[in-house]
Amino acid sequence: MNKDHRRPLGGPAIRLYPRHLDLDGRLAQTMIVTGYPHDVHAGWADPLLTYPGHVDIAVHVVPVPGQLAAHRLRRRRARLESAWRTDAARGGLEDPLRAAAAEDAALLAERVAGGEARLFRLAVYLTVHAATPEELDAEVRRLSALAGSILVDLAPATYRPLAGWIATLPLGTDPVEAARTMDTDAVAALMPLSSPDLAADLGETTVVYGENVHSGGLVAWDWFNGDLDNGNAVIVILARSGNGKFYLAKLELLRALYMGVRASVIDPTDEYAALADAVGGRRVRLGLPDGRLNPFDLPDTGEQAFTTRILFLHTLVSVMVGALDAAESATLDRAVLATYAERGITRGPATWNRTPPILADLVATLRGTDDEADHAGTAHLLADKLAPFTDGSHRGLFDGLSTATLTSHLTVISLRHLPDELRTTGLLMALDALWSQVRDSAHRQPRLITIDEGWSLLRDAVGAKYLFNFAKNARRHWAGLTLVTQDVADLLATDLGRAVAANAATQILLRQAPQNLDAVCESFHLSHGERQIVATAERGSALLTSGHHRAVLRALASPEEHRLITTDPAELARMDKEDQ
Repeated sequence: MNKDHRRPLGGPAIRLYPRHLDLDGRLAQTMIVTGYPHDVHAGWADPLLTYPGHVDIAVHVVPVPGQLAAHRLRRRRARLESAWRTDAARGGLEDPLRAAAAEDAALLAERVAGGEARLFRLAVYLTVHAATPEELDAEVRRLSALAGSILVDLAPATYRPLAGWIATLPLGTDPVEAARTMDTDAVAALMPLSSPDLAADLGETTVVYGENVHSGGLVAWDWFNGDLDNGNAVIVILARSGNGKFYLAKLELLRALYMGVRASVIDPTDEYAALADAVGGRRVRLGLPDGRLNPFDLPDTGEQAFTTRILFLHTLVSVMVGALDAAESATLDRAVLATYAERGITRGPATWNRTPPILADLVATLRGTDDEADHAGTAHLLADKLAPFTDGSHRGLFDGLSTATLTSHLTVISLRHLPDELRTTGLLMALDALWSQVRDSAHRQPRLITIDEGWSLLRDAVGAKYLFNFAKNARRHWAGLTLVTQDVADLLATDLGRAVAANAATQILLRQAPQNLDAVCESFHLSHGERQIVATAERGSALLTSGHHRAVLRALASPEEHRLITTDPAELARMDKEDQ
């Protein structure tokens, strides 16, 4: 008989193996929960029920009739009492486990008789899906390890893979019949208690993002929640173009201002200009005379401020001219120290309030290095590399002392007036200036720094390392970081980019491009259902994830907020006409 004729019409081809089955090339193995912890609390099984892999979980609950429940409890108590009496008659020691079981049975019988509890037959099955046997084995091991961490025992449905798979289908049937008897409290504690609403404790930096798509409630989230599994106060907002990431980022920023948070934005395209003007914020336009930031500026305080400033100048020059070798790095270090010394600035904090040098002074120092001290010509070569930034087409960013201040409740640093070749350099300088503000211990308050299209900094290895360190250390200074990007592939293309994204406390994922789905799901450990959400989300809808917290939200703004944050050209044109 032809094998093709054996396949049922319209159904999958199923091949059975001792522990798993093959569903048209996809493998599935069912694990049975055979052991439960003795003492549990509400939501104790959440780590298992929210496992990020492709796992189908079925919980079968069947009530036991009251008369049958009483009969079974009497029989169990009789067996336990008989065993205890037998051991006592033989002079054996009392088994503490048997004594605890007898006490539990007596207490449960009393509660059932008084109508305080009921008995149920409970069975829990987990079907793991994978593409290859190796992936299936690895996924089963990870799931078993997670179950073991919460004192749950798993056993494979050996020689019953088809029955196990059917038990986890939405059919309401249990052909495996591996149930345990439990009371009402135990069953209730196992259930996914929550509504789809977030359940973390909220604090003074809580932001309301919008409506919960599943429950209709509000999604309120504290980006600096100390109870989160991940301590980094970093939010990553990822989306393909045109799906509302700027809208959501501006809404978060505006509502953070409501809560007294001091906010700063690094804006490459002046997207936040109208918002800054409306709330009385300050705009700093890098590349123009009134928006200059001198990288040689020193803070007034800080034990290591001078050393930290020199190290940053190494980072900045590396981004400007490319990676430095050992000789160039040593030459630069000597030149920076000499440049500061010419202005009377040394490692002593008493000299830090003097007028700092500028980049042109550093280039002059490099050119003034005599041939004996620079026999390889390293200083002059480095000066030539820096010349375009002091005397050439790029001088606007470094041509003088600082003219911009970053002390407003909302500061928007615009990169729009910089050429593309200087965007990464400008972004790094802006981030450094904001970091100096964050570390100012004399003015402690919650701060939020939003970096729009931060992937451009992550493309550079030196800049990516700086941003990674910023993200790791922001929390200790009561600061949060929001990274917004539509170039998901570029963000996840480097190790440091993936580290920044994966170590963020919170990820907000709007609709993703099909070519980025695999990378996003792998980086953020999304389940199969969550993959479908980010693949099909409507404009303005997003999946918010943070540890085991999950919520699908739809951004909601008041009419006044909407006027400030919308980027729809048609709406903007209509509003301009209305204002005329």
